[in-house]
Amino acid sequence: MIVVTNRIKTKKGFAEKMAPRFTAPSPMHKLEGFHKVEVLIVNHEDHDIMDVNMYRDTYESFEAWRNSDMFHQAHANQGPPSGESPILGSEIITAKVAATTSLPE
Repeated sequence: MIVVTNRIKTKKGFAEKMAPRFTAPSPMHKLEGFHKVEVLIVNHEDHDIMDVNMYRDTYESFEAWRNSDMFHQAHANQGPPSGESPILGSEIITAKVAATTSLPE
């Protein structure tokens, strides 16, 4: 399993507003290789950092999503009405899940 993190730097206060977009029901959730999405937020004095973690079986399943028409439709016209983006920058980080643990059910 891999985790693809989209680390997004936003203007102060915008990460909380944007986070629900990434966990709303989406066609991505039905694609082969998808496990889950989680959003983590770190508030800094002058900006926020939002890590959107996408858990997938393989990097190839992530690439299939990123190259799909569904991806392009989901990212079309996502800018704010004012035309000024709250996003200050972003970076994609890919990691292999090496070990996990959870409480027994």
